[in-house]
Amino acid sequence: MLAYVFPGQGAQFKGMGGDIFNEFSDLVHRADAILGYSIKDLCLSDIDNKLTDTKYTQPAIYTVSALQYLKLKKEGKASPDFTAGHSLGEYTALFAAGVFDFETGLKLVAKRGELMSASSQGGMAAVIGLNENKIREVLKQFDFDQIDIANYNTSSQIVIAGEVEDIKRAAVYFEQAGATAYVVLKVGGAFHSRFMEDAKKHFAKFIEPFQFSKLNIPVISNYLARPYKQEDIKHNLIEQITHSVKWTESIRYLMGQGVTAFEEVGPGNILTKLTQTIQKNELPLIINAPEVVDSIPEDDDINSGIELTAETIPRKESTGENSTESQLGDQSFKNDYNLKYAYLAGGMHRGISSAEMIIRLGEKGMMGFFGTAGLEIEDIEQAIISIKNGLEKSQFYGMNIQSEPDNQDKEKQLIDLYVKHDVRVIEASSYLSVNEALIYYKAQQLKEDKDGHVMPYNRIIAKVSRPEVAAAFLSPAPANIVEKMAEQGILTSQQVKWLSRIPVADDMIIEADSGSHTDQGALSVMLPFFMRMRDDMMKTNNYKKRIRIGAAGGIGTPEAAASAFLMGADFVMTGSINQCTAESGTSESVKELLSEMEIQDTAYAPSEAMFEFGAKVQVMKRGMLFPVRANKLQQLYQQFQSLDEIDDKTKIQLESKYFKKTFDEIYEDIKRTYPNLVEKADRNPKFKMLLIFKWYLRKASLFALEGDEKRRVDYQVHCGPSLGAFNQWVKGTELEAWRNRHVGEIGEKIMIEAENLLRYRLNTIF
Repeated sequence: MLAYVFPGQGAQFKGMGGDIFNEFSDLVHRADAILGYSIKDLCLSDIDNKLTDTKYTQPAIYTVSALQYLKLKKEGKASPDFTAGHSLGEYTALFAAGVFDFETGLKLVAKRGELMSASSQGGMAAVIGLNENKIREVLKQFDFDQIDIANYNTSSQIVIAGEVEDIKRAAVYFEQAGATAYVVLKVGGAFHSRFMEDAKKHFAKFIEPFQFSKLNIPVISNYLARPYKQEDIKHNLIEQITHSVKWTESIRYLMGQGVTAFEEVGPGNILTKLTQTIQKNELPLIINAPEVVDSIPEDDDINSGIELTAETIPRKESTGENSTESQLGDQSFKNDYNLKYAYLAGGMHRGISSAEMIIRLGEKGMMGFFGTAGLEIEDIEQAIISIKNGLEKSQFYGMNIQSEPDNQDKEKQLIDLYVKHDVRVIEASSYLSVNEALIYYKAQQLKEDKDGHVMPYNRIIAKVSRPEVAAAFLSPAPANIVEKMAEQGILTSQQVKWLSRIPVADDMIIEADSGSHTDQGALSVMLPFFMRMRDDMMKTNNYKKRIRIGAAGGIGTPEAAASAFLMGADFVMTGSINQCTAESGTSESVKELLSEMEIQDTAYAPSEAMFEFGAKVQVMKRGMLFPVRANKLQQLYQQFQSLDEIDDKTKIQLESKYFKKTFDEIYEDIKRTYPNLVEKADRNPKFKMLLIFKWYLRKASLFALEGDEKRRVDYQVHCGPSLGAFNQWVKGTELEAWRNRHVGEIGEKIMIEAENLLRYRLNTIF
């Protein structure tokens, strides 16, 4: 089998093309009209020394390569079985595959070159003689976290990109690590790296109106190292600008497909040499089952080194135009929320699950919940506006609402805000029972369809871990509360009737041992139990619509997600792993700590919101005193009725070590922050003690969110062991650095690999 390969930037030289311009004079004239200068003069004479300027280099190489391809066709040479191009060369490969005509390709390339030339920040260097793992080790060891891998040319010739000073400074470290050569490249920017983000954004707008023809030859994508799919042409070309060129893996893939002959079409012979090296030193990438890349990750790190190997995992086969749809999870759930994946990301307090995070998930066909606990109403409203502006109208998002027994007015304010802004989905967490606020939300815009079924407009997804709480959400709204609300004129008689025929929760999340409020339950025990409860209560109440049950707690790897779906989960929810991502709203200090966490680095501490009830949350303990101190406070609260009963030695310890403030100073702070609670605290010494102890827990969260290094041992960071498992999964890859972690791409990767893993395991078992 034969593959044509087309070179990219770096292949140019004065005189390239020769007589080919005369042979295709008509196309050359069209090129001149598009570019506004003579492409022939540029390539043959280069009087103004522009051939090395990216703005001019890219159109020049594309033109020469495209014309040489047309010459081969004109001479009757055999059509290739595959095409591939290195960086810019991918455009010529797509031209050869019939995706666009010569002029369209030139317009795209000219714009690409112009934008990449304008993004002149940064530089590049070729590291010779070290493999990828060694390069990553050097980058990590010497804190070069702003350097990306740009090109995987061969296994021992890898190009890096970053700020110019970093690229120069890194030379000595790579040489000490054993590199046979470190060559700083004469380029105008840090191509195929994060430094091209601005160029990528502008190119995305430019390419949007273009329409492309059907692929008539398979083309290998640079950053996927797999064949293009028709629907992903634009996406691939956009993402290619900021992502690594996976040339080694691309050639290995072609070798695995039976390609033995590679013919370079275009100026020079750079690719010929690289390809010969790969053929000599690398094994073919053998795919034992038909492979389709189910979706397109945003970061090349998602595909670099952490996937289950293609040699052992049979991939999902194409089933036609819907082949990009994930098969995991309940289809009705995905339809109701307009999701591509049955994957949710839970709300994390104080905006840790940020507006940016929710938007990124929505863009990827998943749904996230903004974390509202601890935020002011004004901040929450601004987040809603940002999310709505950042998503298409068809893309769902959710807002969290957390039970606050001491502040039920806040819950009512939140619900009023959600109704005002037409928030269609909420995640109800930490509830012990159903209250008026939730019922009011559910009652809004209820209607009946032509078959007499009650159709909720607003949807509640309840997060539960206890049977009695699950029963409350699986039941219709409590009659006594509904009747009281009707008497007060809050509900109409019609709403009362409709509420009696539907459950409070539309869907339910079973939360096993996790970083949120947890009863430390095992998912393998809880999920089947609650699914049976759901089935029984649906039958008892004669519900017409199925309540979907999702799994949360401990899900941070494909294996964990696969096990949840295998047990019958309709969807999965992640939490802890999203806290350590670029979109997370917590501090960089916390993210650094989380990225180093292992599965044993967690402990249980009292919940701030439910301190008096003995509820626990799971927190990071590595390097922290917070878990010990918070548990000490809960012991004191359970043992004594007031601060006065605590012995003097312990009081001194609390004020000097834990709080670094006196009780009186803390109480004055509480009076200013929560004036509505002062009267009760003055009357009830135990309640006053409760408020002071909760003050520490609240401050511990703020220390972490703000990255206060002076109070680092007091950081309260909610986190389950799933993040430790995730860290181990991505160790040695680009995702080891939290700055390379993006919530949407992580979710997508987990779902794709979970599906492939299940297919493989089930095939093995049966």
